[in-house]
Amino acid sequence: MNKINARLKGFYCLHCGERFRVADYLTGCLSCQQKSLPVSLAPYYQGTGRIKNNQERMFRYGEFLPYPDFPSLGEGSTPLVKVKRLAEKYRLNLLYVKNEFQNPTASHKDRMSPLVIARAIALKRKIVSAASSGNAGVSLAAYAALTGLKCKIITQPNINPIWKRAIEKMGAEIIYTASSEERWTFLQERVQKEGWYPATNFITPPVGSNPFGIQGYKTIAYELYQDLQGQLPDWVLIPTARGDLLWGIYQGFKELQEMKKFNKFPRLVAVEPFERINKVLAGADYRLDFAGDYRLTPSVGGTTVTYQSIQAVKDSKGCAVNILPEEAEANINEISSCGLYLESSSALLIGALKKLLKQGLFSENDCVVMVATSSGYKDLPQI
Repeated sequence: MNKINARLKGFYCLHCGERFRVADYLTGCLSCQQKSLPVSLAPYYQGTGRIKNNQERMFRYGEFLPYPDFPSLGEGSTPLVKVKRLAEKYRLNLLYVKNEFQNPTASHKDRMSPLVIARAIALKRKIVSAASSGNAGVSLAAYAALTGLKCKIITQPNINPIWKRAIEKMGAEIIYTASSEERWTFLQERVQKEGWYPATNFITPPVGSNPFGIQGYKTIAYELYQDLQGQLPDWVLIPTARGDLLWGIYQGFKELQEMKKFNKFPRLVAVEPFERINKVLAGADYRLDFAGDYRLTPSVGGTTVTYQSIQAVKDSKGCAVNILPEEAEANINEISSCGLYLESSSALLIGALKKLLKQGLFSENDCVVMVATSSGYKDLPQI
């Protein structure tokens, strides 16, 4: 276990394209940093990988991941559900929900955590860590418990008690800071001085999360390709905070396009609780702070934008949509009426669907996929 993929040859900068050897670039591109540009790095591979259909779940795609073998709780192979009632209501022939809440800890973060843990074990680190408001913390705590690593989750005192209980029950230590920014400062100090291995970003303005971990999100694109019998969707709607999931799915589709030589590329839609990415697309500096209310949708919270989010939206010819948090309850009710109970942040997808339909961006025959990132059972009653 934890032998690095022989196809992995290095990392490249999303902005300047400079290539680096295989290592841990937790603060992004070293060259762009000197120009005060926070930009993520992503792995690049050599040769052609293959999907191993005789393997289970995410292991099918091991040749496309930095670690083909990794600790597993049964993540991946989540259902792609055709929501017929919504499709009929909105006159779409092909409308699906990718049920990421059917992962082990009920969120998409379970695709990232195994690869973070695999890398930490390979580096012989004893402590893994994350600055998290919930889902990432629960997931990392679970995979750390599986492998016997110590886990530290830095969060704020107002953390959802459902998440708090889960993190503590799996043996992780919770450390509280007064603000979201202080979480990052605290984590950065422990990473640099004590060797904690981080799953999440810790600098501001931010880059994406751990680049080894983000690779796990590529498997969603591969699964969609197989679920749709060798086709790619036309649109994919993705709840977005700092764009780890958005960028990971983009990379997966990019690799599929290069291998299969598809003419089309799915258009990716970043779904947010208030305008952040749209402001950058309109000309604002992505390094700015964008104020807004995300108390009812904490999983897509934060006031910052990452370069990887902008890149994924632009390169896929997609867009960003902001849905007000106060619409969350109505959106939860609407998707729940189809049998899918989603976390408030995921339920924003319904509002985004309606907004894009009103703008006339979808045609009747478009294949539209909504990535439901987490279960409504994690929400407190007031949400």
